[in-house]
Amino acid sequence: MVQVSIGVRNLEAVQAELAKLAGPQARQAYAKALNDTGFQVRRQMQAEMARVFDRPTPYVLKSSFVQQATPNKLSVRIAPENQRDSPGVDPQKILQAQEFGGRRRDKRSEVALRRAGILPSGYQTSIPRVPYPGSDDGRGNLRGAFMVQLISYFQASPEQGYSANMSDKRKRAIHTGNKRTTGRRYFVSYGRLRGHHLAPGIWAASGTGGVDVKPVVMFVRVGTYKPRLSMERIAQGADVQNYLDKRVRFRIREAAGV
Repeated sequence: MVQVSIGVRNLEAVQAELAKLAGPQARQAYAKALNDTGFQVRRQMQAEMARVFDRPTPYVLKSSFVQQATPNKLSVRIAPENQRDSPGVDPQKILQAQEFGGRRRDKRSEVALRRAGILPSGYQTSIPRVPYPGSDDGRGNLRGAFMVQLISYFQASPEQGYSANMSDKRKRAIHTGNKRTTGRRYFVSYGRLRGHHLAPGIWAASGTGGVDVKPVVMFVRVGTYKPRLSMERIAQGADVQNYLDKRVRFRIREAAGV
């Protein structure tokens, strides 16, 4: 979390203008300056995430929220928040792991697969080095709609937000395919855990007799992040105090009509 509190300096240049303002007007100017600074820090935070993360999703990049200052509350808070009331992982928790390191939290899909007995304990999911055709979003993640289909296919969608478990009729349609997609069957391998010859994960078999076998989702040991995102570095990059001082002087002159 980044929080900027009022700590204005170097007001000598605007003392005359400041003297013209009533208390509420000055506090309004301070609040506007703090909010200007908050959005500057937000821009710096987004730039830092784009720099240190590999193809970050718009969901994470846009998660930084500015809780704005008011004349009665002269502080501004900038922090990742779930503004869409999304059922996915809270971006605050995602970024805390990136700032301080530690175990990656389970994705919602991983919780569903584990509850269904498909994903083994101590494992999480990973996209294959060569993504299954039509499965990835171009940022190293599975497309949400594709994962929903997998969850539904394996009758593993008890959680709110997922579509109903797939009917036998729908499964047969996937097995048969159509003009746009090749028919395929999904199956689970547990590798050496259960004497299977394929690596642990969800696989797809297509072609005559199912001879074309490709990985769809791999099961990997629980991931641990190393610290990569520094809120202190973000604040330094935004030059918070100097920027705040400049914006206060500008907002005071603006309020005084100079």
